[in-house]
Amino acid sequence: MRPETSFSSRIIWVLFVGAMLSAGYVLGLQQHPKAEAQAREGLGISQAELKDMSAPFRNASKHATPSVVTIVTESRGQMADNSDQMEELFEQQPFLRQFFENNPQFRQGPGQGRPSPRRPQLRQGQGSGFIYDTQGHIVTNSHVVQGADRIEVRLHDGRVLDATLVGVDSRADVAVIKIEPTSDLVTLPVGNSDEVEVGDWVLALGSPFGFETTVTSGIISAKSRGPHINEREDYLQTDAAINPGNSGGPLVNLNGEVIGINTAISTRSGGYDGIGFAIPINMAKWSVNQLIENGMVKRAFIGVGIQPVSREIADQLDAKAGRGAIVTMIKPDSPAAKSELKTGDIILELNGSQVNSTNELQGIVERLDVGKSYDLIVLRDGTRKTLKITMEQMPEDYTRSSVDFTPSPKDKDEPEQTKWNDVGIEVQQITPELAEQLQMKEDSQGVVVTTIDENSVAARAGLSAGDVIQKIGGQEIKSLDDFQNAIKKGQPEKGYLLLVKTGDTTRFVALKVKK
Repeated sequence: MRPETSFSSRIIWVLFVGAMLSAGYVLGLQQHPKAEAQAREGLGISQAELKDMSAPFRNASKHATPSVVTIVTESRGQMADNSDQMEELFEQQPFLRQFFENNPQFRQGPGQGRPSPRRPQLRQGQGSGFIYDTQGHIVTNSHVVQGADRIEVRLHDGRVLDATLVGVDSRADVAVIKIEPTSDLVTLPVGNSDEVEVGDWVLALGSPFGFETTVTSGIISAKSRGPHINEREDYLQTDAAINPGNSGGPLVNLNGEVIGINTAISTRSGGYDGIGFAIPINMAKWSVNQLIENGMVKRAFIGVGIQPVSREIADQLDAKAGRGAIVTMIKPDSPAAKSELKTGDIILELNGSQVNSTNELQGIVERLDVGKSYDLIVLRDGTRKTLKITMEQMPEDYTRSSVDFTPSPKDKDEPEQTKWNDVGIEVQQITPELAEQLQMKEDSQGVVVTTIDENSVAARAGLSAGDVIQKIGGQEIKSLDDFQNAIKKGQPEKGYLLLVKTGDTTRFVALKVKK
């Protein structure tokens, strides 16, 4: 008697059998339908069992597709200019492409090529979305609809309806649009993305390259990814095929519940390379519900720069790697500045929730009530401390930025310079000229890295020319003398922990000097 196999084992077998049979056709080895039956019989899998193994995928697809829509946008003027700039950016750096529009060859039709720049600027874009509720609200990505002059929605049954923009959350790349509700709108059930596990089967639905109602399958490849394409990131990674046009469509589980919003791909070819990113629905629905209720998203903030506690940083601070988020800077007039929080503190808990990563801390903070005070537990100099911090609403212009820096001949001729040969950098005092170039105040604290050896310890740790070293160990750096004294007092065998400022971003860098 043939032993019983688990559902997952059968799925693996059916994929293997399918691949082998397909290969037979491609190579001309498939001679007769009987051979196909013999192949299945040899593996102990009947036609009925093959059909049963496809059932979860088939049922989930049937359940979800009536809720999936195609979104077509038209825009003129500024959005067209912005789209051109975005397209140029991603053409220059194709490793990460956020597919904000459809493939031009399917969009332009028989004429092929790009529209003449002399013709009136009318930009068409295409993406996907899904029906969120019976009131006609549709969820998609903000980059699909933001700035559009006209939004058109194509339903699963062929109806074409005009849509209005309810609101966008650009920080998380989430948007809500609305069509006139009808009694036959089919909504997509919302799942729980926190319960999703790596290895779970998922389906990606949408309109890749303009091919509407397309379903692809794969698994959850990873969780909590941050490919640095949005300010708020905690992506699900999947190998389900996602391509331009899928953007804004749902990622569903085998119960037909949406657990993510397809948003971006990592690619070297411009198309599917096996890595796609989806916004977890638990994170997205917080934005969606606020957009429906208020037309905008209100976030709390505390006004700090943070970074993960790496093994190198943990060794320097006698902390636990991967636990908490270390404070790298405190913005003036922010809630953090009004509290007892200090640079170098490791935030372990906020409002009773444990902090294991920077993304987790951001997610906890932004959902807290503005005006309310919460307990904040930090690790400072090896000791746990409980502080109080009061939430404030995040300003509209609150964002991170960076500054490019190229030493000028005048900078290189500056007499006050110091080399740190063990790590491969040269630094100098901040001059008025440097402060202006780095967009800093003239009385800013620290010394500027002016040159760096390519194969040095500092280069491998991520330091660059233009970085400002503000602290070494526990010593603040206000001059070249402070810099030299901090190096002398340090312990090369243990390494050095530097607080480094780049533009508006501050981070800790651990340097291990090998003797």
